[in-house]
Amino acid sequence: MKKVDIYTDGACSGNPGKGGWAAVLSYKGHEKEISGYEDDTTNNRMELTAAIKALETLKEPCRADIFTDSTYLVKAFEEHWLENWKKNGWKTAAKNSIKNSDLWKELDRLSGIHKVRWVKVKGHSDNDKNNRCDSLARLEIKEHGLEEDIAKEG
Repeated sequence: MKKVDIYTDGACSGNPGKGGWAAVLSYKGHEKEISGYEDDTTNNRMELTAAIKALETLKEPCRADIFTDSTYLVKAFEEHWLENWKKNGWKTAAKNSIKNSDLWKELDRLSGIHKVRWVKVKGHSDNDKNNRCDSLARLEIKEHGLEEDIAKEG
């Protein structure tokens, strides 16, 4: 099984607001950068989307180490929140609906295809690939914000 390192990040201008996500996939010295934009979203949705899009990019089942600065994302797997949500019919212990359940369900599905290890990294520090993801996600917001402003003026 191939081993891939994946770095992800999400960003949001306003929460909710304009959002960007990005991932850098590394395999045997080769890197691929992916990124995208959503108009009305949250930071947590962008963090989840970055991981989903990265895993969707893989062409076959892989061992993937996903490096993220999202505590929300890492804790959901490391502290078995996801398992408990599934047992509870995608509800919290208090029987409330899970926020972002559409994305959690997709991430759960993809995690069944790939062997994923979640690695928490410190955001906005000395991790070059995490910083690159942050830059790409913010660039998506900036570029799409400018496009919207131009369209409104036109």
